[in-house]
Amino acid sequence: MKIKGMRWWIIALLFIAAILNYIDRQTLSALAPTIQADLGMDDQEYANVINIFLIAYTIAYLISGRVADKIGTRASLFFFVAWWSVFNMLTAAARGVNSLSFYRFGLGLGEAGIWPAASKAVSEWFPAKERALAIGLYTMGATAGATMAPYIVIPLATYNYADAIPKIANWLGNGQGWRIAFIITGLAGLVWLMPWLMIYRQPGKSRLITGSELAMLQTAALAEEGESLEPENTWSWKQVLSFRGTWLLLLARLITDPVWYFYQFWFPKYLSSDRSLTQEQLKITWLVYAAAGVGSLLGGVISGKIVRKGVMPVASRMWVMLVCALLMPLSAFIASAANLNTSLILTLFTVAGALAWLINISSLVVDIVPKHSLGTVFSVVAAGSTLGGIMMNMIVASMVTGPSDKPSGFLDTAFYALLDPILNAVQGQGYAQWFLIMAFLHPAAWLLLKFGGIYKISATAK
Repeated sequence: MKIKGMRWWIIALLFIAAILNYIDRQTLSALAPTIQADLGMDDQEYANVINIFLIAYTIAYLISGRVADKIGTRASLFFFVAWWSVFNMLTAAARGVNSLSFYRFGLGLGEAGIWPAASKAVSEWFPAKERALAIGLYTMGATAGATMAPYIVIPLATYNYADAIPKIANWLGNGQGWRIAFIITGLAGLVWLMPWLMIYRQPGKSRLITGSELAMLQTAALAEEGESLEPENTWSWKQVLSFRGTWLLLLARLITDPVWYFYQFWFPKYLSSDRSLTQEQLKITWLVYAAAGVGSLLGGVISGKIVRKGVMPVASRMWVMLVCALLMPLSAFIASAANLNTSLILTLFTVAGALAWLINISSLVVDIVPKHSLGTVFSVVAAGSTLGGIMMNMIVASMVTGPSDKPSGFLDTAFYALLDPILNAVQGQGYAQWFLIMAFLHPAAWLLLKFGGIYKISATAK
């Protein structure tokens, strides 16, 4: 049986995988008050559990792309999804801070792998003119998962299992509701593995692809400069780390990804503290994730349209990213806006711009790196993202809380020597200072890419 438009069915599977990835990630956040009460965790311990996840995520970024390059897209994504799904289910067995930290560390090791593996899938199944759109579509799964998570896991956690299924409730013991939430969300990932194994192959080996689609992909591959002469050997670590594009893109993501991390982790707290929204009113944050999804889609669509007009892929990405960079200075006015509605409108534009940027900088990696080493380079570049997120957490925490009388967490101590001057400079200045900083991060990164020679790299990398 042949399936028309097989590449789009693959993107649909990646979209679902991204939804599951973010639901599993957000389950702990959505159920934090209940879990903290059941396990006797204070906020400092909870913060350390999150930091452990981020450290594992960073480590995994550095190695997961290499794994994807070595064993292939199909096997690597199966491994990553199975790994994180099992660890998400094991979280139900947590009995204290140490065991919870162990399971979340395992989750972080698996979850990072989806992004370099998915980028390889796009490089194998999509021509340059469609890559940004494909990346935008599966990235929308992340924003959809973040939006859906509370509406899925909270009902699961609060259901009266003691009356409905008393044997299971007694077996799981204290906190059976949130434990079952972890088990069910993890099981969903294991179910996803079945269609993935059945469907995914490289185009030339797929029995489901139509002849016309295969011919289109082969023609597009030959049309890309140097593609037919591409060597088969994966780059060594020395080649990866000596490739200028790796460092340019890593620094650009380190500078700009903290904006998206801020809107995920801190924006609801800003609305609560500075705009006086109640817990119930904070449901309005779904608009932020919706704007992120729109930005992901538009960033891919517009970039693809420019490529279809004959513009080189790298130039197309950079034009879209320039528009995004010019949009981001609106961030400076979010905190000072006279009313909530104006503040939210400005936020929606900046979030959409941030995600359109993210889609196109991800596409740049696919455009300039040979397929055989794409996963490795992508993962090294993406490690800059989590490092930027960790530093953002520390800086914003210092801005909004000021000096703390509690002992520093291990992550604070590790980064203290690097960030101490910055933390002291911004301490206690509130969210407005961070909104101002965010206004300049994307323009700075765009200039870094342009004058760092990203256009020259695109002409010689392959």
